[in-house]
Order: sequence, then structure tokens, then C-alpha cells
Amino acid sequence: MQRPQQPDIRLHPWTDEEGPALLALLNTPEMTEHLGGPETPEQLADRHRRYLGLGDRGRMFRITLDGETAGSIGYWETTWQGETVWETGWGVLPAFQGRGVAAGAARLIITEARAAGRHGALHAFPATDHGASNAVCRKAGFTLRGEALFEYPKGNWHPCGDWRYALTGG
Repeated sequence: MQRPQQPDIRLHPWTDEEGPALLALLNTPEMTEHLGGPETPEQLADRHRRYLGLGDRGRMFRITLDGETAGSIGYWETTWQGETVWETGWGVLPAFQGRGVAAGAARLIITEARAAGRHGALHAFPATDHGASNAVCRKAGFTLRGEALFEYPKGNWHPCGDWRYALTGG
């Protein structure tokens, strides 16, 4: 009996060439429902510049599944409850959803954040009513620490899950 082939999920560093087109694909009402809605072209251009300029404060990636662009994921510094930690977030295009892409990419981003050092934890803050993203956290091995109020975008507070993955012993 043959085992099913594991999907080939990979992360590719964010680039000036591919980034803007991917951001546009991810900027639909469906994809931004839990993020405050689609952004303007100016906001997308600013986001792209921020992604390219993260330096040692994080990294953004394009996700591929079997060589096809499937979405984005990254990690960046944030202050949470008085501690500087890595935060992560992702978006997987509709055609690739439900195939384990986000959870696989989240496991890969854990490895990237751990290799970057600097912080002992990686957090994700999906909206409490976003079942798919909360499931991604669970499948990737994050621990739910409870519910919290989180601000995103600026000025928009909403309930979220406080998911944490310990990158070091604590």
C-alpha cells in the first residue's frame, strides 16, 4: 500500500518582484474579513515597504504549495503584556485553503523564528470567531493562553485567541 504524498509546502523570502502582486491577491473582502477589510493601494504599497524593511525585526515569506504561490506568512517583533515577542500571521489564498497549507507554513515559521533568536516566544492572535486560523494554531502546536483584546488594525479592538509557542525552554 502506498502512502499519500505529503504536500511540498515551502517558504520563500518576500521580494520586491512578487510581493505587490501577492498582497493584491490577499486583499479581497473574503481574505480580510477578520482584519478590518481590504486596504487601499497606498496602504498595500506601505505594507510591502514595511515587509521589505523588517531587517532583524522579522521576516515575511511567500508560501508555495508544490511550486504554486499559495499565500504569505511572516513573523515580526511586537510587545505583548510587557514582553517583546515574535508575532506571526498568515493568509492562504482560497484555492489552497483546507489543504494543510497554513498549518504547514506555521510549523515552518516556528523554525524560522527560532533560528532568528532574539525572543523566546512566538504569538498568534486570530480573532476568536475565526475558526480556521484558531485551528491552524492548534495544529501547528501553539498553546492557547486564553482570550484577549487585540488592536488591529489601529483603533480596532477585537477579541482574539492568545496563542503562544515557546521557542526556548520557557
